[in-house]
Amino acid sequence: MPYLFTSESVSEGHPDKIADQISDALIDNFLAYDPSSKVACETLVTTGQVVLAGEVKSDVYLDVQHIAREVINEIGYTKGEYMFNGDSCGVISAIHEQSPDINQGVDRAKNDADFETRANSQGAGDQGMMFGYATNETENYMPLALDLAHSILKELAAIRRESDVIKYLRPDAKSQVTIEYSDDHKPVRIDSIVVSTQHDEFGSDEAMLAKIRKDVIENLIPRVMLKQKPEIRALFNDQIKYHINPTGKFVIGGPHGDTGLTGRKIIVDTYGGKGAHGGGAFSGKDPSKVDRSAAYATRHIAKNLVAAGLADEVLVQVSYAIGVAEPCGLYINTYGTSKVELNDGEIAERVKNIFDLRPYAIEQNLKLRNPIYQETASYGHMGREYFVGNKTFNKGKLNEKTLENLEFFTWEKLDHVDKVKSEFGL
Repeated sequence: MPYLFTSESVSEGHPDKIADQISDALIDNFLAYDPSSKVACETLVTTGQVVLAGEVKSDVYLDVQHIAREVINEIGYTKGEYMFNGDSCGVISAIHEQSPDINQGVDRAKNDADFETRANSQGAGDQGMMFGYATNETENYMPLALDLAHSILKELAAIRRESDVIKYLRPDAKSQVTIEYSDDHKPVRIDSIVVSTQHDEFGSDEAMLAKIRKDVIENLIPRVMLKQKPEIRALFNDQIKYHINPTGKFVIGGPHGDTGLTGRKIIVDTYGGKGAHGGGAFSGKDPSKVDRSAAYATRHIAKNLVAAGLADEVLVQVSYAIGVAEPCGLYINTYGTSKVELNDGEIAERVKNIFDLRPYAIEQNLKLRNPIYQETASYGHMGREYFVGNKTFNKGKLNEKTLENLEFFTWEKLDHVDKVKSEFGL
């Protein structure tokens, strides 16, 4: 029997995402000036206030207030009427030194340059389990509902910055997409789309709602459709149920409407409810924290397995003990879609021959000690496009620093497909 599946996304101006972006901007600045930095930082945003808290072990001093304000202004909170403004909000820092009890299990081989010595000695920054997932229902191996929900909000943000298109948009927004699937788990049509966007006050409540609904359906959605492949575009139809700002007026938003915290959008950050999640957030954590690095590594595994044709859908779980380098376990689930004559346990054993899941090896192989994290902190950490670029920190200041040829979203590279095919005879 056909069934419905739903995923949601939130914009870069959503309060929780503001917090994620500030936390990851701090990570990037620490890593840019001291790549060995160990950081776990949380951000809280509310009306006119930003609170930074966490633990840091680093040789660099940062102007954390300036970094937070830069992020807020880049997102678009630049007006006093938003009750949250990058130039005028208060920024309180309660960041302190990392516990030596935690650090000792991570840095045991700090001064040893040999890869194997480091890989065997650098333990996981914490216990826990992490999941990666991939499906061939989209070109980027992501679940379709989440991919479309992200696309809607990315396009809405582009429209917001094109001030001559729709002039009333404010930064806070959410989207949700429900897909109907057939019995054989293939997407058949889009059942419903929800878009809630913050906006200026520009008339009666009825007039505002009518204008926003018209602009979303006639301007935003066609722009989203144009960027889809023909088979995805065909899923859009005249029967889609649209819920546009379903509560009506949405003038009060952002941190003035809701308090935001780092790490509260873990399903938006990953797979929209498909697969599984180990519960650990990503933003604000340096790559020695396996909550982040191992989640990227398992996505890398799952994507390469599916791209190689091993299965249509793959879930990968890895688990760790704090201070221990070797994973406690590796689990693979192909949901019955495997194309090889092996059970999932046998597949997992062979995957160990291809991918090194020791924390230091993950850091090195995916180049995670680079300042590449603010870019991950909105519109999902997974399913993004790998690219190489430059990044400048503290532009115009005495300590300005530009890093060239940084690799972003390395976990999305299909660089192990041939190895997978060779190992499994595909």
